[in-house]
Amino acid sequence: MATTIVLLIIGLIILIVGGDYLVRGSSSIALRLHISPLVVGLTIVAFGTSTPELLISIQSALKGSPDIAMGNVVGSNICNLGLVLGVAALINPVKVQINSIKIDWPMTMGASILLYLTIRGGYITANEGILYILILLAYLVFIIKKSRKDIKASNKAISSREDIPDVPAKQIWKDIVFIVIGCFGLYFGSEWFVGSAKDLALGIGVEERVVGLTIVALGTSLPELVTAAVASYKGHTDLALGNLMGSNIFNILSILGITSIIKEIHVHEMILNKDIIWMLLITLMILPLMIMRREVGRVDGLILLFVYAVYIYTVVY
Repeated sequence: MATTIVLLIIGLIILIVGGDYLVRGSSSIALRLHISPLVVGLTIVAFGTSTPELLISIQSALKGSPDIAMGNVVGSNICNLGLVLGVAALINPVKVQINSIKIDWPMTMGASILLYLTIRGGYITANEGILYILILLAYLVFIIKKSRKDIKASNKAISSREDIPDVPAKQIWKDIVFIVIGCFGLYFGSEWFVGSAKDLALGIGVEERVVGLTIVALGTSLPELVTAAVASYKGHTDLALGNLMGSNIFNILSILGITSIIKEIHVHEMILNKDIIWMLLITLMILPLMIMRREVGRVDGLILLFVYAVYIYTVVY
């Protein structure tokens, strides 16, 4: 049991580090090819930071553990808007941008409803996965075009993120090494993490669904949690909510889309009838908090943390 937990932690660390290396190497090459930081931020970095969840979901589906794959996505989305946003708001009130109300929230809610409707049959098929990817591509084209209208402000906001370099590395071989290390880290990290999570579930007699919704979901949300907490502490909360909802959109459309194209995903009855309802409710709950005062305050943060704690209690007990 101790060895399994150690491998689980090591796998998670390697996943996070691998994702970081992949983002840095890819971003540097993109800048070397004169692709703007705006486009890098909205595409490469957004997809790169979702790669650990993607690899975990693919490995889980291929290894016959679809509950971990689905639980990872649904649990991560609940964690992002409950735990991560709650912690960020508790440190400093999170300002709400108009784009978060007009674009990010409707897209997040729409993707969540689409997921709920398409899994009613108990599976996510390859055709539905293709639909997810097409919607994601249309969304990316839309936000990139929209952001270019205010390119100076957008470039400043996105290029200020620590995971996007200001200029490419001096030598291209460093970029290639970063990408290679990142790919190896993601592969082996996901292998160890998924294998250990499955063994842990079997060892303590817990459903894989529960492990996916709690341990795996929290583990893959740790980068977002640390980033949001540090940004909130420094007072840079203006992009936090949009970034978290953007992560939720990518989790559903890219991770489940790509995974279901590779292998059809079976959906656990409890995920269908309970967990996705929680995801829809907590996403809906965010809207009045955004509209009323144009910020998610400390009291709101406490409410979100309480809701997340109640959800985890219902999953475990």
